[in-house]
Amino acid sequence: MVCSHLKDIESAIIEAGIPETYRGTPWSRNCREWVYFDCVLDLTELRKRFNLSECVKDHDHHGTHDGSEKGFYCSSCHDAIMGVHPGTASRPVFR
Repeated sequence: MVCSHLKDIESAIIEAGIPETYRGTPWSRNCREWVYFDCVLDLTELRKRFNLSECVKDHDHHGTHDGSEKGFYCSSCHDAIMGVHPGTASRPVFR
């Protein structure tokens, strides 16, 4: 389970039946637990739906050789909830 700042979004995605594609520490020691889901996350709508702390930042990485992702990153706990980058693949949108 990710930190308390992101747990409500994680729970909602899991309850919606969206498949989890990865859980772990993907990059460096600045990452604790990152969870990737097989969907596009609508960050604007999710910010409206959930009461997110100011430490939760938007993360948008459209890589050319090292993967693409878009989601939320907790700058306090170094956890993240990531979805597929909308520019790379067609996936269901989670709002």
